[in-house]
Parts: sequence; C-alpha cells; structure tokens
Amino acid sequence: MQILKYLFFLLILSFIGLTVYIVTQKGDYAVTRSKVIKAPRMIVFDYVNDYKNWETFSSWKKDDAEMTFTYPAKTMGIGANYSWQGNDGNGFMKTVFVKENDSIAQKMTLDGMPSEVNWKFKDTIGGTKVTWTTKGTINLMTKITSFFQGGIKNVIGNNYEESLANLDKTLRYEMKTFSIKVNGIAQRNSAFFLKQTYSCKQKSLIRNIKIVLPRMVYFFKKNNIQIAGKPFVIYNTIDYANDIINFSVCIPTAEKVFIDTDSDMQSGEMEAFTCLKTTLTGDYSHLAETWKKAQKHITDNDFKQNFAGKYIEVYSKTIDDVKNPSKWTTELYIPVFPKAVAVTPIVSTTSTTVSTPRTETQTEPQETTPEEIP
Repeated sequence: MQILKYLFFLLILSFIGLTVYIVTQKGDYAVTRSKVIKAPRMIVFDYVNDYKNWETFSSWKKDDAEMTFTYPAKTMGIGANYSWQGNDGNGFMKTVFVKENDSIAQKMTLDGMPSEVNWKFKDTIGGTKVTWTTKGTINLMTKITSFFQGGIKNVIGNNYEESLANLDKTLRYEMKTFSIKVNGIAQRNSAFFLKQTYSCKQKSLIRNIKIVLPRMVYFFKKNNIQIAGKPFVIYNTIDYANDIINFSVCIPTAEKVFIDTDSDMQSGEMEAFTCLKTTLTGDYSHLAETWKKAQKHITDNDFKQNFAGKYIEVYSKTIDDVKNPSKWTTELYIPVFPKAVAVTPIVSTTSTTVSTPRTETQTEPQETTPEEIP
C-alpha cells in the first residue's frame, strides 16, 4: 500500500513537471521546408499564387475531409484571401506581397494565433526549388496538443513536407495530362454579354483573365444579373511587334444590359458567325498548342480565316467546376468563311440566341500589368 502511495506521488510530480516544462516552452516558432518541384517556375508560382488550388495539394484537407473553404472574388495576387473551417480550427489567410515568379508573402490567423507565411521560387536543376517558411506564435492548448506530436515545429514541418510532395505530384500529372480535339466547322450563335477590356503581354494573359473573371462574376451576383452561359474571352487585337494583346473578358447575358458610361464594365453584342471549333481538355498552359493545331487544320483543309470575325475562347469547365486542371475544358473558336458545300450547323450550348445584333468596336492596345488591373 505504501508503494502505491509513492508511485501515485511520483506520478503527480511527473505530471506537474511535464506541465511546467510544456508551459515554459517558447510560444513562438519558425519552420522552413524546401522541395524541387518538377515543373517550370512560372507554372509553379501561378499555381501556388491562387488559393483555389490549395485544396489539391494541402495535407490538412486530406486529414480533415469535412474541412470547408470560402473564397471571395479575388483569390490570387496582392489582397487575395480565403478562409476555412475544420475540425482542427478555423483560419483566414491573406496575400500581402507578390513578386512575380519569385516570392509570395502571406498573413495567416488560425483560431486567433497569428503567423507569417513566405514562399520563395527559384530555378534549379530539374525544375523549381520551392521554399515554404512560416513564423508565428501558439497558445497554451496548442503547446500541449502539439507536444505529444513531437512539437509544433514537427507538426507544421510534416504538413509542409507532405503538401510540397502533393504539389509536385499534382503539377507533374495535371500539367502533362491533356488532349486537343479539332471538332470541325461550327456555328456560333449571336449573343449579348458584358465585358471588361484590357491589354497585356502574352505571358501575363492567363493570369489577368483569372484576376478579372471572378470580379465580373461578383458584379453579376451583386447586381442580380442573370448569367446566360459560360464565360469567354474575345481577342480584339494582337500587336506581335510589341507583344501586346488586347482582349475582352466576357460573360453572356440573357438580354441586353445597359451600363453607365463611366463604368469599366461595358455592354456588348455578337453576330452569329461560322468558325472552326477546337477543344482543349487540360490546363491553360496548352492553349498555345491548341491554337497551332487549329491553325494547321485550317491550312490543311483550305479554309480561309475571316479576320473581321471574333476569335474566342470559351471556358466551359474551370476550377470552379472541378479542381483538377487536367479536366478543365476550353473551346477555341476561329472565324472562317464557309465553303460552298453545305455544312450542318453545330449549335453551341454556351451562348444565348438574341436578335438585333451589331458589330462591336475594337479598342487599341494599351499596356496593363496584372497589378494595375482594377
């Protein structure tokens, strides 16, 4: 009986000692993990820069299947943010600094505990070296729970290592898995739409479209405007000498919508036209190859391009429909003159039939960087 008392007393002392040890541990931490991702730096940077992609590689989503995410209109670039709710807590993250293809700085709060997160991207042999660093503070409860998992540095470090491995695996598969199909001659219906027009260099095009499109969707929801089809881009002019593309990001409407003249949003209409339809299933990095295959088909089959028509990319399936880039669907429409033989029209399901069309006025290119897009 006396021995049991001593053992119980020792157990109490051990518990007190362990508690004191845990409580006196520093509440701040710094964790860094790096990995070479087998993909070009620009692709890796753009993927990490968009919070909507984090669900595909973050390890905490895998550990908590019930975790839910909330995305605002802007999910990439400076000012982008997102929030989440899960079994391990609720959090919020915001991007505060971006240097294109080089680095990203973010501020995160998890259940009231603040931290700073930094990403660094560097070209190296075999791909891109990604360095992921976080610094922050934890509360007493997190000290206790993380202690039995090897400490907060070990918990975060393991999550980062697994997430970086997932990022490498995701990009290697998703970026390389794609298909291009030339569907043939089609008829695009006339349509009403709202648009925003910008100019930028070729390398910034997709990034700018990703920035503008969610803002337009938010505008539609805020003003209770019905979206009548899939979003698309019209290529107005291309200045090859200066590498400047003038383009309009468009969302179809069921009827003509009148917009204030001082708004950066404009109302537009499109005439029906004959075109060559080509479909890309995969990431947008393969769009250049899609254009080349479509142009080759036009040349090989003696079609003549109608340069007065609209060159259009319709985003039929995007990240908002499916997270995997290999499953995204983009339809390319190049205007051509119909041949003398009869062609059975292919009615697009992504546009709205309307009457009283008019020709849209094209704008001259003016350079706009991603950061300058309002």
